[in-house]
Amino acid sequence: MKLHELKGQTVMMAVSGGLDSCTITHWLAQHDVDVVAYTADLGQPDEDDIEDVRQRMLACGAREMIVGDLRQDIAEAGLQLVKAGARYEGGYWNTTGIARHVVVAGMVPEMQARGIQILGHGATGRGNDQVRFELASEMLDPKTRVYAPWRDNAFLESFRGRREMIAYCEAHSLPVKATLDKPYSTDANVLGLTHEAGELESLTTPTSRIDPGMGVFPQDGPETGQSVEIRFEKGRAAAIDGVEGSPFDIVTRANMIAGAHGVGIGLHAVENRFVGIKSRGIYEAPGLELLGHCHEYLTQLTLDRRARRVFEQLSSTISEQIYQGYWFDTATQACWAGMECFSALATGTIGVHLYKGNVQFEKASDTPHSLYSEDTASMEDVGEFDHRDSQGFLGVLGVSARALHTAGQIPTPKRS
Repeated sequence: MKLHELKGQTVMMAVSGGLDSCTITHWLAQHDVDVVAYTADLGQPDEDDIEDVRQRMLACGAREMIVGDLRQDIAEAGLQLVKAGARYEGGYWNTTGIARHVVVAGMVPEMQARGIQILGHGATGRGNDQVRFELASEMLDPKTRVYAPWRDNAFLESFRGRREMIAYCEAHSLPVKATLDKPYSTDANVLGLTHEAGELESLTTPTSRIDPGMGVFPQDGPETGQSVEIRFEKGRAAAIDGVEGSPFDIVTRANMIAGAHGVGIGLHAVENRFVGIKSRGIYEAPGLELLGHCHEYLTQLTLDRRARRVFEQLSSTISEQIYQGYWFDTATQACWAGMECFSALATGTIGVHLYKGNVQFEKASDTPHSLYSEDTASMEDVGEFDHRDSQGFLGVLGVSARALHTAGQIPTPKRS
């Protein structure tokens, strides 16, 4: 949609209360667009009081400001990521990607209750968020139309970047604190912080350039480590050191414990964006990193090699689906259904030791579905495994090995 199509209509804008949100909201209101602003309380560690966003957006011309309490929703989604080990391209816990789906799921019912069919967002035309906002909203309500000002010529003619937006806000006395010397941008929720753009676009900028918001860098962790136990019930983190809690409680406590020891702080990734370009991000996800390590240790006990192969395929698919905006679609739901077979086995308590960014295994207990047996794994001359039984096993394997050579399928090793 374009500005001329919006005039006289109502749009629900997803806002954060920052420079872009304030500028877009005021600019739309000045062009005869009725703006209902929506922000989600996702437990953002960089937002002292989420209600401040309400005051800023109303001051910028929003007719109504909705603050959706989605803290439990985002935390539950985070625990699902842990169940699946869903780290995009091996490093990124999808903290921002999953947040967009959670936000849209909170927005759509509010739009339907008010008869609003236009969803607005401030995502740029080269990022992933535009895809996430739009695919998610259209899947949840096909009647939804989307307005993206960064793809609207009318908006781009007035604002090419931060400089013009700051000047605009100053000229209209809007309550923003943005400055031109901001070294990078940050997106935050209780699952983690995403730092990117600005100085971080240069690969000569070290990860230490960021100012950690959820803990300390590993080298700055305490000299004394900490042991912690995570209890899983059917793949879901249910208790920390024997203390149960809501999803938000679990994630928040995991963040506090892990972040204090530099776990999951300053994760570097150069990843493939959905639009076809690579981007560099520096991430913080201390709680998910701690829970994820513990879940991985439990998974090693419960899955045989065939199940493990399928688990990893599903995990990879889920992480990519979330990253690209397909959390709600059929393929993702099918993957989750398959993942439940593995999660049903993932019950147990894992103990680890945290020290300067490392999560070191200490113990596993009360794991009823573990395939590991000290007797069968023993290298000593005791236990249930008779070493002589391997003779027949290797004889069978040898048939195919010899057949490959006879068929000319084995190359002659080259010597230097």
